[in-house]
Amino acid sequence: MARHLIKHLRTLALVGQAGSGKTSLVEALLARAGAIPAAGSVERGTTVCDYTPQEKQLQHSLKLAVASFAVNGGEQPTFVHLLDTPGYPDFLGHALPALAAVETAAIVINAQNGIEMMTGRFMQWAAKRGLDRLVVVNKIDAENVDLEGLLGRIQQAFGKECLPLNLPAAKAAKVSDCFFAPAGEADFSSVAEAHQRLVDQVVEVDEQLMASYLEKGEVSPEELHEPLERAMREGHLVPVVFCSAKSGAGVQELLEVIVKLMPNPSEGNPPAYLSVPVDGGAPAEIQALPDPGKHALAHVFKIEIDPYIGRLAVFRVHQGRITPGTQLYLGEGRKPVKAGHLYLLRGKSQTEVAEAVPGDICAIAKVDEIQFDQILHDSPGDAHIRARPLELPVPVFGLAVQPKKRGDEQKVSDVLHKLVAEDPCFRIEHNAQANETVMRGLGEMHLRTTLDKIANQYKVELDTRPPSIPYRETIASRAEGHSRHKKQTGGAGQFGEVFLKVEPLPRGKGFEFVDMVKGGAIPNQFIPAVEKGVRGVLGTGFLAGYPIQDLRVIVYDGKSHPVDSKEVAFVSAGRKAFLDALAKARAIVLEPIVNVSIVAPEHKMGDITGELSGHRGHIRGSDAPRPGTVQIAAQAPLAELEQFPARLKSLTAGHGSYTLEFSHYEPAPPQLQQKLVAAHRPAAHADD
Repeated sequence: MARHLIKHLRTLALVGQAGSGKTSLVEALLARAGAIPAAGSVERGTTVCDYTPQEKQLQHSLKLAVASFAVNGGEQPTFVHLLDTPGYPDFLGHALPALAAVETAAIVINAQNGIEMMTGRFMQWAAKRGLDRLVVVNKIDAENVDLEGLLGRIQQAFGKECLPLNLPAAKAAKVSDCFFAPAGEADFSSVAEAHQRLVDQVVEVDEQLMASYLEKGEVSPEELHEPLERAMREGHLVPVVFCSAKSGAGVQELLEVIVKLMPNPSEGNPPAYLSVPVDGGAPAEIQALPDPGKHALAHVFKIEIDPYIGRLAVFRVHQGRITPGTQLYLGEGRKPVKAGHLYLLRGKSQTEVAEAVPGDICAIAKVDEIQFDQILHDSPGDAHIRARPLELPVPVFGLAVQPKKRGDEQKVSDVLHKLVAEDPCFRIEHNAQANETVMRGLGEMHLRTTLDKIANQYKVELDTRPPSIPYRETIASRAEGHSRHKKQTGGAGQFGEVFLKVEPLPRGKGFEFVDMVKGGAIPNQFIPAVEKGVRGVLGTGFLAGYPIQDLRVIVYDGKSHPVDSKEVAFVSAGRKAFLDALAKARAIVLEPIVNVSIVAPEHKMGDITGELSGHRGHIRGSDAPRPGTVQIAAQAPLAELEQFPARLKSLTAGHGSYTLEFSHYEPAPPQLQQKLVAAHRPAAHADD
């Protein structure tokens, strides 16, 4: 494959709501550029980007895919790195990293459905990262679409800077150019009017061009190119294009827009890197320069573990030049690895290349040390450089899992760690108290597809159940406890006596052990043994078997024997004295309270607040981050939210999203306390 100059490179991520036709649009662009013989079909499972068996079966994308291809024409071919992303909120861990690898985010809208929840969120995320944005209205040939009304709603939601580069014509059978050679008819508005608005918007960022425009009354597309790039960089212009991946209307025009108007790596806003001081302190922002002559800096934004190929690390080069055999350092690592081969990707196919320059998206295979979000660099002096953090959603939807077959524990552990490496929004936790492994993701669909992948690709079956709620215990009043441990068995005996007090601490203060023994009533060498006995109870609980927290234990008196006092005696006496005090201190069960943040369509606010209130939730406030959307802040007991993700999905038709964050512990309601205590007693008696 012929190599290219940086100015002939384009990087573009197709993002947006599921069902907007992103994967089909990639097919149409590849076919129009001559990169594939004909466009594949999502329904038939023949697309370049949805290449896994699971994606073919479900008929939607589950992961980020790269499709690199050349567009011939002009002095030299333009090389396009196109990223296809999943559109469901459950798979944001695969979609959002694409924004760290491109100059342009193309937000794809389904003309039938209009502006959907993920449309607005991706517009916001792309703007926050300083990307050029392009709105692509797809499926313009579908029935019962109001394209003029949709353009108005786009401008209402995202600003008047959203202006069309072309307009649908001939009843959406084609599009008419409004920028390069404005001529022809349009199904609504007029080409001349759209062209005039584009020019007026673009010249506002260039005073000299504006003066020329006011004098002459017209400017050429060539004169507009540089100010148009600046207008897009500054968010002063968000071009809108119309097309249909199915009929091909507007696809050639979209390809020309990508080649002629979208920024190359030297024209987009430079990616921000962070320089972290070795001796601590606040990181300083630095910019990577798209210069092949400087030290190499590349960012790993995707890890894929193939059962046959092994680990594939996909990265974007931002600075310098990488060739096969280049010694690369991984983040802070001091030991370099060698990039044996460099590959360009088109779906699952790989083409070996001789170099990667700024703007290139390439892959390295079989380097097990590479991790997601790492910086690849060729100078040990750049170990302090980090990528600007990706703002990924926190996985809160959990399932406790265990292998169906005994003996599969290690195999399950290996598989789960591979999945964690691939998906930044998939996490594994081990709850030592409940002795359970919990997998966490962004929703029910996320975990269901993960379980299917474990079963089908790795041939491992798992049993699942809701994860245990991390209840805690504490005390509500002060009390005293006493125990004497005395044991005589013929020879040397055991003796230890302990007097202690317990008192509650404020929430979140944990546990304090205080030694106030006077006059050596308990020799100093036995105080740690008393504490050991007390701490042994903290972990197993007193009332319902949950860890005890937020209390202070004060040991103030005791007795010892010069011969019979031993560590084991004071461990036992300390434990029993603590249990004696707990029995008098009104022990209670605490439940975890979480902060809930929900983003949903505005008209669903009443349903959502009602749902939360019905599960002991408290609404803390609401906001309108953008037109038609509401953000609700609430607090609720974690135990009440087990079914909330499914209910939110049902209430909002999949357009709502939420995050949970631990807030604090509160006393559980009396009925719940009684239930937890009753459930613990049979288990405790069984253990006895």
